[in-house]
Amino acid sequence: MAREHPEVWEAFQHLGEEASRAGPLDARTRRLIHLALAIAASSEGATHSHARRARSEGISPEELEHVAVLAITTVGWSQAIKGLTWVRDVTRARPGAPAGEPLEP
Repeated sequence: MAREHPEVWEAFQHLGEEASRAGPLDARTRRLIHLALAIAASSEGATHSHARRARSEGISPEELEHVAVLAITTVGWSQAIKGLTWVRDVTRARPGAPAGEPLEP
């Protein structure tokens, strides 16, 4: 999308930046909320992306997995367990491996 429609991509990036500045939540809280929303939306790619970003920002695997557990009462067992599995694709992946690669034993 960024290559084919750079103006759309730039506007999308700008919207995200403005939304982040629009309220009092800190970056860490915003990242956890983005992860929760990705799980609730059943978006495997976004869940992987936000989990990877969260790890690079110093958020622990346990905290990320807790987000998926908290989703149980909102989105139901099935969706929350899918989300937990997607989070674990990142938190238990071999170092340097992309999400979806085999998990460490």
